[in-house]
Amino acid sequence: MPRVARAALVAVVAFLVLLAAGFVWFQRQVNPPGKPGALVNVTIPEGSASGTIAAILDDKGVISSARVFKVYLKIHPASLKAGTYQLHKKASLGDVVGALKTGPKHIFHRLTIPEGYTLKQIAARVGQLPGKSMDAFMAAAKSDRVRSRFEPPNIHNLEGLLFPDTYFIEDKDTEETILTRMVTTFDEVATTEGLSAGAAGHNAYETITIASLVESEGKVAADRPKIARVIDNRLNVNMLLQVDATVIYARGGRRPNGRVLYSDLKVDSPYNTYQVKGLPPTPISSPGRAAIRAALHPADGPWLFYVKYQADGSHKFSVTLQEQNAAIADAKRRGVNP
Repeated sequence: MPRVARAALVAVVAFLVLLAAGFVWFQRQVNPPGKPGALVNVTIPEGSASGTIAAILDDKGVISSARVFKVYLKIHPASLKAGTYQLHKKASLGDVVGALKTGPKHIFHRLTIPEGYTLKQIAARVGQLPGKSMDAFMAAAKSDRVRSRFEPPNIHNLEGLLFPDTYFIEDKDTEETILTRMVTTFDEVATTEGLSAGAAGHNAYETITIASLVESEGKVAADRPKIARVIDNRLNVNMLLQVDATVIYARGGRRPNGRVLYSDLKVDSPYNTYQVKGLPPTPISSPGRAAIRAALHPADGPWLFYVKYQADGSHKFSVTLQEQNAAIADAKRRGVNP
């Protein structure tokens, strides 16, 4: 046989061997050998693309290759449904796709609670779920049957103690079950962040209250530790906090244009920090993880004032009232509403 023909034959054989090996490998990914592994809970969010689903399944160990899963879906197209599933690790792709085509055994509703929501705002979100009631959620919150580990014995108010997060709610879940999950999640996150010891000079509940002020006031991440420092500095010199967010809370919400009027600063309420010294009696909103961290670890600085200074919501921080007034005037001149 001529040398060229032998080389071509070797190349063809090598290609066929590689092709066969690739086919065997692919089949082992599609149908892993041995028995399926342990059951794991897998949540597929609404609107997830096939690549996202593949990554979630790979991360949970249900499949061994996200790339193979995407190829499998191209060969076997299917409409996969969102929800929470119990799937075996190292499952066959046919079983996985079959389960996701059928849909979860239980229907889950996605509930997202943004950072800075008040208890009433959270209750309103819960009330939008099928079969759920805002009033029933508020009744559960006021019943004292659900308490946070950070709730002092003399406090009977869960404001600020529900963690802002995304929850998947089953139809069978009651309003009290949902409330308990939110409070438990807050306790777990806050404990992980080291809140049990509180910030320097404050107990844990006071620190949560500061975190709620930071969450309500600070819209830019870099500002939050500085706002926490301003609050601490003012408390240390027995100065009124004068936090607009507490006035908004005291009057029951924002005005349609979002502005705080001078008349609002005179509202008769223990939450009005323009009239009452010290921290408000409870938190005023649910702080997220970043706000909790800011309250626990304020920035170093002598500031006593801050004002919204840029259109993106970032603030300018000042030491003296003269500097603050100049910053306010400059913000107004540039059309930024302080």
